[in-house]
Amino acid sequence: MNQNFVYGPTFAEMRDPSRIKPEVRRQALALKRKDPLHPLNLFNITWKQDDLSIPHVVLPRELTGLDANIVVMIARFFPTGAHKVGPAYSCLIEKQIAGELQPGRDRLVFPSTGNYGIGGSWVGPRMNYESLIVLPAEMSAERFQKIESYGAQVIKTPGSESNVKEIYDKVNELKRDTKNKILNQFAEFGNYRFHYDVTGHAAAEVVSGTVAALYERREGKGHGRRSQTAATAAGTGPIGDGRVAAFVSAMGSAGTIAAGDYLKQQFSDCKIVGLEPVQCPTLYNAGFGAHAIEGIGDKHVTWIHNVLNMDWLICIDDEQCLKGLQLLQEGTDVLIAAGVKSEVAKAFVDTFGVSSICNILGAIKTAKVLKLKKGQNVATIATDGFDRYPSVIARLNKTAGKMTKDEAQKRLDIFRKADVSDWVQEGTKFHRQRWHNQKYYTWVEQQGKNVEDLRALAKPEFWLREQAKTPEIDKKLAKARGF
Repeated sequence: MNQNFVYGPTFAEMRDPSRIKPEVRRQALALKRKDPLHPLNLFNITWKQDDLSIPHVVLPRELTGLDANIVVMIARFFPTGAHKVGPAYSCLIEKQIAGELQPGRDRLVFPSTGNYGIGGSWVGPRMNYESLIVLPAEMSAERFQKIESYGAQVIKTPGSESNVKEIYDKVNELKRDTKNKILNQFAEFGNYRFHYDVTGHAAAEVVSGTVAALYERREGKGHGRRSQTAATAAGTGPIGDGRVAAFVSAMGSAGTIAAGDYLKQQFSDCKIVGLEPVQCPTLYNAGFGAHAIEGIGDKHVTWIHNVLNMDWLICIDDEQCLKGLQLLQEGTDVLIAAGVKSEVAKAFVDTFGVSSICNILGAIKTAKVLKLKKGQNVATIATDGFDRYPSVIARLNKTAGKMTKDEAQKRLDIFRKADVSDWVQEGTKFHRQRWHNQKYYTWVEQQGKNVEDLRALAKPEFWLREQAKTPEIDKKLAKARGF
């Protein structure tokens, strides 16, 4: 075996880190704080904490104004502070075990509008690859700082969040050098599989309260003592009725929304709801434009987005996301005065990013559109934390003025009175087909796919085959890794 190769966890181990070899798991947990750049931290790519609990919050009614539950999974505890490190790893490891990538020979190129690029800048060097991140120049300063601190190089392309065409142009130029290997999150099914298999399972466990039962079932299989501890720490019981009525996610690469495909298979009445910025309503109305919700709304329909399985589309205003983020970050006293428990309001600080607020607002609107009742659950994701947005809030202060106490009280209505009178589109047969057809303009006209490839995506069995590949990938990875 080439000693330059580095291997990390299987999909099964990312779903359930108690499956990791005990000494490897112990070392990885110790290194998480002691040396976060050590390669063994690859085994910390999981939604689950040291005690195997999954960080999440059920937003209080005093904030949402709803009887239904808004369940938000918190991703900032992943390596790099965002769950996009998972797809960066899964896309890389799938190609490495297939023999398509080799450290020292290949340079990895990660086209991104943010967190996937940060994930690639961390994963690539940990696995001994020279890594290059292609990112729009107008993204937050913190993003570029993180990428460089992890040991990757950056190429800045013109524009902002929604200028993906410029990213593709640069990537096509980079392809001319055979050393460069492109890991395109918008087209690689490793991204889809991570979220279908890992994020989807995590959301189901959180809402149904099956974490305890999962680990208790393992007793007698060599996991007895650890299983008992995990059950005690992580088994908090079901939330509401224990079912997911809707899974809500904004689309960047459309990786995260793949969790909805898994959840719909587990809960047959679950609805999948996609979110876009009002300022760039691509699927909603073939729209275009720039917006300020970093990580989403990339002005095209991605190859890996199973749009024919999406039930609703809702557009969210970017300024409301920015102002809502500032309220949860800086308006703790106002939230407490409004009835939010002190410990909950304080826990909001540093927990959310701009796209997290977009997902929360989309989840609140979804509960209203679907007329959900007490005990029903809408699940969504807080993609990253506040650490990459101080410069964004500083920019908001310049354009909108600093948030006073009176202004903070008004901003409560961003959440409590989220409007559903417009920018809501049901996934009728007509709209779903239109969403699917819009892939043609990026992928067939620009990126070299053919019409037969596009038609294949319209068949449910295509997605089932992609979902079914993880056991074989895990088998090959375990063999290559040696344990």
